[in-house]
Amino acid sequence: MRKLFFVLIGLSGIFGGITSVIGNWTPAKSMPNDAVLLFGTQEDGTLVNHFLAKEGTQTDWKVENGILISTPRPVDAQNPVRSNHTFSKEVFRDAEIHVEFMVSPENMGNSGVYVHGNYELQIMNTAGDETLGKNTTGAIYGIHSPKVNASRPAGEWQSFDILYFAPRRDADGKIIEKGKITAYLNGILIHENAEFGEPVSNYHPFRYGETPLLRQIWAEQIKSGYGPLFLQDHGSPTKFRNVWIRKINE
Repeated sequence: MRKLFFVLIGLSGIFGGITSVIGNWTPAKSMPNDAVLLFGTQEDGTLVNHFLAKEGTQTDWKVENGILISTPRPVDAQNPVRSNHTFSKEVFRDAEIHVEFMVSPENMGNSGVYVHGNYELQIMNTAGDETLGKNTTGAIYGIHSPKVNASRPAGEWQSFDILYFAPRRDADGKIIEKGKITAYLNGILIHENAEFGEPVSNYHPFRYGETPLLRQIWAEQIKSGYGPLFLQDHGSPTKFRNVWIRKINE
């Protein structure tokens, strides 16, 4: 765990080369050789699952036929809020991120991809919705609506391709350069160089249903800029497969 969560990196090279990377970036058609598979089946048939529960143990989400399924916990004294997000063992600062998902018709299909646990690419059953909002599938929840509604109906596989640059902070933890996201949903551009600062949601994993481990990860993330990828449980059995990251600007 120390190797994964206590990497302290300086603030040198703030956003160096970002403009050129964004201008030339298009999503990879398959996982690059230098990417890290977080969940999925390798060519030799081996299933990789590098996601953890909030306490740091192996994730308690269901895995069926090579698919990771968002799985809630009972709300009780041990789990007083509705929250059972899962997060990656691997940490990163800037990265290309690929996530394939299938929305369920249950509970509005509500789920999401939380980059660094703070910035949610919304997953929702919003196919055919003519209103673009900050909770439409593909929205950076509470911050930016997607350019278009590129979501597919529940029961069909979909994909996010995200180019993520983390915010840069000074020695006091204050953001001195905003983060940036360019993202595609199902091959359609939905965000281009969208900027963001401090997280705005009260329900992200470091604020809602957090654990001592998550509080520790958040504190180290403020110092280093490195953090994990979260998948959100919001009471809908959303399915995930072929989740990978490719680190950049290392």
